[in-house]
Amino acid sequence: MALRDKPVLATTIGTDVFQSGNIKWKQFNVDTSPKPLLVFTPTVQGTYPVILFCHGFAICNSYYSMLLGHITSHGFIVVAPQLFTLGLPMPGLCEVKFAGKVANWIVKGLQPKINENIQENVQAKLDTIVLAGHSKGGKTAFAIALGHAETNLKFSALIGIDPVAGPSKCKITRTLPHILTGQAQSFNLNMPVVVIGTGLGPEMSNCFPVACAPDGVNHEEFFYECKPPCAHFVTKDYGHMDMLDDDIGSLLKCMCKNGIAPKDLMRRTLGGLIVAFLKAYLYNQWEDFKAILGDPNLAPAKLEDPVFY
Repeated sequence: MALRDKPVLATTIGTDVFQSGNIKWKQFNVDTSPKPLLVFTPTVQGTYPVILFCHGFAICNSYYSMLLGHITSHGFIVVAPQLFTLGLPMPGLCEVKFAGKVANWIVKGLQPKINENIQENVQAKLDTIVLAGHSKGGKTAFAIALGHAETNLKFSALIGIDPVAGPSKCKITRTLPHILTGQAQSFNLNMPVVVIGTGLGPEMSNCFPVACAPDGVNHEEFFYECKPPCAHFVTKDYGHMDMLDDDIGSLLKCMCKNGIAPKDLMRRTLGGLIVAFLKAYLYNQWEDFKAILGDPNLAPAKLEDPVFY
């Protein structure tokens, strides 16, 4: 398995991935990019990889602030676009198109905004851009990686958080573009991938007639179609929205089956898995990732046995 060279950073990455890192950070808004953005960035001098994070169906980017802050505190810059701005989600092709435009904007537009908002010498490592997303946004991240957006960028890694391709396996109901093939290892991805699913995502809630992450179009199928190197984790006792901030609207809480355990454990588990994965593949620091693979009980939330190949 080929490993990437560790980039030279001016600061030390935190070692306990399930706790907040030791790097101070802030968030700020950008309204001059193709879509409004929330940017989460360290405020400690150094050079940091960039994560483009796509939100889920009808979800505000700000609802991920606690999760994205956890990741940022370990030495990453996160760019989170708001892909819909009129109160309703856009069709899948439009979201992929605009997410691709944001990716292109990052190359020239991100660093000047960091310079405007951060006093320290914080540099975006623009040759190390990671694609990530939750729910429909996870599918959007996969679609960009598969070439469905107008971008020539070379992405370094792909993260799918409970990705979903539609409300059912029926092709007519699936969101565009249709990227799932039903064939093992059919995704032509030249990058490491981690897929993190939820155990309760395929279950219906008491107030919504469709599961938020139905069987056949959820994390299991996405992982099934990934080629090595890829990893699959499942937070057994949590639902599709349980990584969002605690103060989200009641409608979102009602839409999906939710776990009963503290949501902070879910966020710290997701954040820790993402940080450990990126440390392994971007920095060649494998200790945390291998430890979690060997003993998933290290995570704050209960994990099913992970799969990695």
